[in-house]
Amino acid sequence: MLRRSGRRGKSGDAAAEQQEGTPMENGVPRETGAAQASSEGGRVAPAQGGGAAANAPHPPRVRPRLVFHTQLAHGSPTAKIEGFTNVKELYAKIAEVFNISPTEILFCTLNTHKVDMLKLLGGQIGLEDFIFAHVRGETKEVEVTKTEDALGLTITDNGAGYAFIKRIKEGSIINRIPTVCVGDSIEAINDQTIVGCRHYEVAKMLREMPKAQPFTVRLVQPKRAFDMISQRTRSTKNPSEGKVTSGRETLRLRAKGTATVEEAPSEFEEEAARKVDELLESYMGIRDVELASTMVEMAKEVPGPEEFSRGLDSLLGEFAFPDEFVVEVWTAICEAKGCSK
Repeated sequence: MLRRSGRRGKSGDAAAEQQEGTPMENGVPRETGAAQASSEGGRVAPAQGGGAAANAPHPPRVRPRLVFHTQLAHGSPTAKIEGFTNVKELYAKIAEVFNISPTEILFCTLNTHKVDMLKLLGGQIGLEDFIFAHVRGETKEVEVTKTEDALGLTITDNGAGYAFIKRIKEGSIINRIPTVCVGDSIEAINDQTIVGCRHYEVAKMLREMPKAQPFTVRLVQPKRAFDMISQRTRSTKNPSEGKVTSGRETLRLRAKGTATVEEAPSEFEEEAARKVDELLESYMGIRDVELASTMVEMAKEVPGPEEFSRGLDSLLGEFAFPDEFVVEVWTAICEAKGCSK
């Protein structure tokens, strides 16, 4: 068992080619390729003939902006957005071009207008991906009675205050309530709003609801076009889940810090993130590809499980990961690395 310390408690057209890991500022990669002026004795050497200095610094060359195409999933004209560095800013840009409130957006999918959780926008966008925004539709309220420990729900969130249903287990309590669908946002439990709560907090609330005592859940379904068929369940583990890129490079959105243009994840990184995401579902009832990818990145940077455990406490202490979960995550990442080509 690990000893842990300090626990607090868990597309459009792309612009010109970008360098791997290029820092972004307002959606624009910075490049400072200015030449250095020659000097002697601390003084800049003047140009011959009395003209401007031959070696005067050139102004920084700014690469073209990254521009993405977007539509509202239920139908709208196509618009272009740029200049965002995280999910909240992305939602604000989409809301601005369609003249809606950012709080109307429940989640986004990539390259499909359907409620497809395999194409859910996470922390990475391929430079050629097309973004579809799913907005608030009808509100519904259901009564649930727990007759067993698990409701059969997997929860994720949009990174901007809304938790929603990503998976419904076949044969589960929730699966027997036909009005509850994948993609529904959970707005309140027993009239207590949960807007602003993270997925793991909502999953914990539902897990702690007592048996045999009915409770109500207020849901908001995404607005659908006429040709969109409700997706009731998706319990099969799909190895392609989390692969949202269509090109070699992606725009990586981060909760903290600036976005960067990076190479698409390697085979090892994809496989490891998939395994960690499955462990998140098993232990905590949530799915979060970006969180899983963050944990994989951390594991790559530390020499062993003890350092990995301390790193999780420091960076993700609010999740209160159990020790056995951390051990399984480290093992899964190591196994994925050993199996990668």
